[in-house]
Amino acid sequence: MKLTPTSVDNRIEALDLLRGFSLLGIFIANMLVFHTPYLHIEPYSYFTTDSDVTTFKWIVVLVQASFYPIFAFLFGYGLNMQYEKAIERNQPYAKMMAKRLSILLVFGLIHALFVWSGDVLFTYAVLGFLLILFVRIPAKWLAPFAIVLYAIPAAFLFFVTKLVVNMNPTTFEEELSNPVQVERAIQVFSSGSFGEIFSFRALEWLTYGLSSTFLGVFIVLPIIMFGAAMSKWKIIERAHQLKGKLIIVGILITALGIWLKALPFIKAPTYDLIQLQQTFGGVLLAAGYVALFLVLTTFAKFRSFFSPLGKAGRMSLTTYLSQSIIATMIFYAYGFGLYGKIDLWTGTIMAIGIFILQVILAEIWLAKFKMGPVERLWRLLTYGNKSTK
Repeated sequence: MKLTPTSVDNRIEALDLLRGFSLLGIFIANMLVFHTPYLHIEPYSYFTTDSDVTTFKWIVVLVQASFYPIFAFLFGYGLNMQYEKAIERNQPYAKMMAKRLSILLVFGLIHALFVWSGDVLFTYAVLGFLLILFVRIPAKWLAPFAIVLYAIPAAFLFFVTKLVVNMNPTTFEEELSNPVQVERAIQVFSSGSFGEIFSFRALEWLTYGLSSTFLGVFIVLPIIMFGAAMSKWKIIERAHQLKGKLIIVGILITALGIWLKALPFIKAPTYDLIQLQQTFGGVLLAAGYVALFLVLTTFAKFRSFFSPLGKAGRMSLTTYLSQSIIATMIFYAYGFGLYGKIDLWTGTIMAIGIFILQVILAEIWLAKFKMGPVERLWRLLTYGNKSTK
């Protein structure tokens, strides 16, 4: 039996809008890494000018670690939608999804090694294979299982780091900052050869990318699983019916998430509070954003005004990859070589400006074609010519 992709008519508008919204936040957070040796610094002391300190604070509290969970949530949501459609049509799901994820894994590997070391596609693909095993679990079991899988390791990590920090507050300072690597990153990315950039980028990915994939079993996979569970309950499709509950939940956990994420600034940027900020604060604020955004999508005027945002979300893979290509061409030596030469505010404005341009281009592109170019390639490799009809 032949497999068929999802048609444009079967898409959920709110899903695309939320995906577009997440891509904006992801780009703003990623921009820190695109133009600054962020992977090798202790950011709470690295940025010293008033502008950088203020911008960093707002990015950390409102953006960082709170938009990739939305994207992971939607990844799981979409995988379950495909599972349910396969079951409805009596089609084999595991084989098809394994093929799709294998292709995504290759995309991610190419992206990580030849474009940008901060790739998430490889990680999502690997964890997606695990979801194939869990997606058959009913939502009433899958949702609490995902919460427990996330909460227990995160809580354990927090209490361990808190214990260590209480014993010696400076224990993690060397781990968070590497002056030699900072200088090396600035030199290589701003003025190095393509070979030097490739080697340094590959080392960054092997050091941080692969480790994040393994840690993702306890961080990203539960969010993907939770997204799959919410897909089974049709949370996005039932947003209008659940509006009242979404408003209450959204306001409460958004406030809690912001408070947790602000703790390192309210008290002191100790490693335990940074862990609490990123693990619990980040995911709670993400959940709050999702709830409140879904409420907004129940209003026709909101959907109409922000429909171009949904176009960027509809071709999310193209949007995500092109962000990396554009940013590295601006900051790396084989482009304009601006790495390490701009402040955080300028970088943030650039991210917003580039994303607006992407939204405009997505609107133009999808007026002529059914899907983005990378999405077209992905589906062609998965389903064959049937995917483009």
